[in-house]
Amino acid sequence: MACFTVSAAEAVIVTMAKKAEVKKEARELTEGRTETKSAKIPLSVKLTWLRNMLLGGSVLLLFEHIWHGEIVPWFPFLTAMSNSADMVEMLKEMATVGVSMALLITFTWGIMCVCAEAILKREAKKPAQNSEN
Repeated sequence: MACFTVSAAEAVIVTMAKKAEVKKEARELTEGRTETKSAKIPLSVKLTWLRNMLLGGSVLLLFEHIWHGEIVPWFPFLTAMSNSADMVEMLKEMATVGVSMALLITFTWGIMCVCAEAILKREAKKPAQNSEN
């Protein structure tokens, strides 16, 4: 019923962390403290990936809930908010399904970041190996 709000809330938190990271990276760049010895994907870019994954999933679930009539264009917007018995069920769904979906997205993002760094390292080693031959 409202499981998409958990991912949307995490996306808001990730967006705030990304903004702070962009400021930090800009400050380090102006002070000349960035590492240039190895090519790395900036954390702000990785956080953008996570935000996009979370928001994409939330928007798709929002559409699905609208399609099934669980979200309506009048107050209280969520049909489960109209009585207390449905509200308890909604909160339970948010705590189980919503949190597990958000964790799965975050875990998948973590694997994606590790793989991207490994590919970047492998690509950085290729020219050095080819020049030796």
